[in-house]
Order: sequence, then C-alpha cells, then structure tokens
Amino acid sequence: MRKKVLTAFILSLFSVCFAASDELSKQAVAFYNDNNYVKTMDLILQINEKERSSQDWLLLGNIYADKDRPEDAVYMYKKAVECDKKCYKAYYNLGNYYLERGQYDAAIENYTKASKIKSDNAYIFYNLGCAYLKKNMLSQARANFNKAIMYNSKAPEFHYNLAYVYKKLGKDKMAQTYLDNYNKMMSEL
Repeated sequence: MRKKVLTAFILSLFSVCFAASDELSKQAVAFYNDNNYVKTMDLILQINEKERSSQDWLLLGNIYADKDRPEDAVYMYKKAVECDKKCYKAYYNLGNYYLERGQYDAAIENYTKASKIKSDNAYIFYNLGCAYLKKNMLSQARANFNKAIMYNSKAPEFHYNLAYVYKKLGKDKMAQTYLDNYNKMMSEL
C-alpha cells in the first residue's frame, strides 16, 4: 500500500513539474515573439535542462545566434535535436551556421535532414542548393533550386541562382528564362 501511495505522490509531483515547465515554455514563446529575448532566456533557464523541450533549446539557440555567440547557438541547436530528432528548424539553423563558415558538407548534411522532415520548405531547398553550388555540384544545386521554386515561385533570388547554375551548365536559353523571371520580379518590387 505504501509503495502505491509513494508512487502516486511521485507521479503527481512529476506532472506538476511538467505542467510548470510547459507553462514557462509557453510564456517564453510569447516573450520571444515580442522580441523580449532577456525575459525569454530568464524563463527558459528556470526550466530544468532535462525538462526543456526542443523548442526551448531552439529559442535559446536563436537568441545566442542573435547575440553573435555562434558556438553557444550550435550547442543549443544540437540539444534541440537531442530532444526531438524531427526538429527541422534546428537542422536548418545548423545548416546556416555551417554554410556561413564554408563547411559545405556539414551544411548539406543538416539541410538534407531538415528537408526529410519538412519536405515543402522552399528555403531549406534554396540553402541546400547554395551549399551544392559552393561545392560546384551543379546538378544537385539545380535540382534543389528547382524544388525551392516549386514551393515558392515568388522569391527572386531562387530564380537568379537557378539562372546562374544554368549559365554555368552552358544552358543559356534556360539561364535567360530564369534571369528574365528574376528581372521581372525585381521590377515589381
């Protein structure tokens, strides 16, 4: 009988802690959306590390990235992925980190993971195309820029980079088509 009561008590404490953590997370998101990063961090840091969600870690990573503390941001993004292997935003942000630093293979790896989770995000494919372009892997760059355009045909930079790839591939007619698309979009801004 004592074991059952003790177990029930422990479970109720756990659910109270989880509910409190969940409430702090919700408040942190609200403050983050209002660009109050200090309050966001204060709230998330009140949550026990073992109880933080992938979103909590992701927000911390974004804040550290904004504070120009990229190594701390990377640590937080990796913690987000540890919590939830399907946290595509963490993989995407890791991809951005590696792309900016010229670590194209790591960027490709992270963007690919993000694209497998969120297969309709144009910017994942666009950045994946940019990473392939930096490695001069033109066929892969072209394929990813085409996917980006398939999901968002209104982004001029997608068309410009695809035109550039076609030009490098010696397909001048296709290059001109996408360059014309780009110029038209830019004139309408």
